[in-house]
Amino acid sequence: MPGNCEAVTRQAEAPPGESPASVLPRGVVMLFAVACGAAVANVYFSQPLLVTMGQDLAMSPGLVGSVVTLTHVGYGLGLFFLVPLGDVTDRRRLVVAQLMLLVGALVVVATARTAALLLAGMAATGLLAVVTQTLVAFAASLAPPAGRGRVVGLVTSGVVVGILLARTASGLMADLAGWRSVYLASASLTGLLALVLYRVLPRANDAAPATPRYGQLLRSTITLFGRERLLRLRALFGLLIFAAFSTLWSSVALPLSEAPYFWSHRAIGALGLIGVAGALAATLAGRLNDRGLSRRTTGIALALLAASWLPLAFTRSSPGALVVGVVLLDLAVQAVHVTNQTLIYALHPDAGSRLIGGYMVFYSVGSAVGAIAATSLYTVAGWGAVCALGAAFSCLGLVLWVFTRDAHGGRDV
Repeated sequence: MPGNCEAVTRQAEAPPGESPASVLPRGVVMLFAVACGAAVANVYFSQPLLVTMGQDLAMSPGLVGSVVTLTHVGYGLGLFFLVPLGDVTDRRRLVVAQLMLLVGALVVVATARTAALLLAGMAATGLLAVVTQTLVAFAASLAPPAGRGRVVGLVTSGVVVGILLARTASGLMADLAGWRSVYLASASLTGLLALVLYRVLPRANDAAPATPRYGQLLRSTITLFGRERLLRLRALFGLLIFAAFSTLWSSVALPLSEAPYFWSHRAIGALGLIGVAGALAATLAGRLNDRGLSRRTTGIALALLAASWLPLAFTRSSPGALVVGVVLLDLAVQAVHVTNQTLIYALHPDAGSRLIGGYMVFYSVGSAVGAIAATSLYTVAGWGAVCALGAAFSCLGLVLWVFTRDAHGGRDV
């Protein structure tokens, strides 16, 4: 591992505008992927546990739904206020500090005895889980431009696996030791990763140029959106695909816990493993982006996303249809997501954290909208209405892609 650290440090200190001299070591890329997956998992642990959490703390169905929403709201705030710091501070210290604070937030959730304390802890967990995006930008900055899509794809595959394992692990552990054990275990893993990353990640270059103040940094994020049409377009894609993603995953536990299924936490959580194709899509999409096929990849993925809601509509009568729908949806969402991040980072590599953080704000908004809308709609109109909502988000993304086909001078973006 020390050898990897030295190699990464040499790449981090490459002169501005020059490509790193060597390929980012695969072991370090995989460490980035593991850390990203472990951090983002905290945002999704609660989804199979909502019913149990609500019963334990005497929460109403509407208040239970706000557990997911507040986590994503916290994530959105962290994306805007914390992730941009990666462009002006030592990313190594920033990552470690966020992980240690995340440990504290997870302990608050695990020991909460009131709904108010639980919701506060979940919001703080979401806020600090944005260390995932700091790590994505960090990995992208260390990768050679010609292979950046591959690196972003591999790291994002870790995010995908983290999301999938979050549901599986939380469902399994809740059945065995209660829902609180999920957050205690995550706090322990997060602390361990903080120590490993402290040893492995490269330090900042002491010769770095003067940096803007915090207020200027935040304003520059907004300025980037005003200046870059591609960033705005890809952010809208991100909002719509994650609204569709959250529509499914924030509500699918509800019909599966009722007749005719009556699935346990373990079974509902295991459903996430079916979406492992999403991790494969992330890696493949990264390689296609390196070959200049970004626009084509986006269009095909959005079409698959829209199509996924047809089999999902038959969830109550056909477990097989549910499986097909989950595979299509996860594959499509991750393909578009990797494409988005690869394209926007290339706009201004020196502002990579701000670009990815700003883009991910739209991801968080979409996720929050999808979660609250889906859980509320299920209560009053059932699963069919939820599927119609997810299909609407997906079709809007496809329509946006069709009508912006010439937005960038015919380039495949």
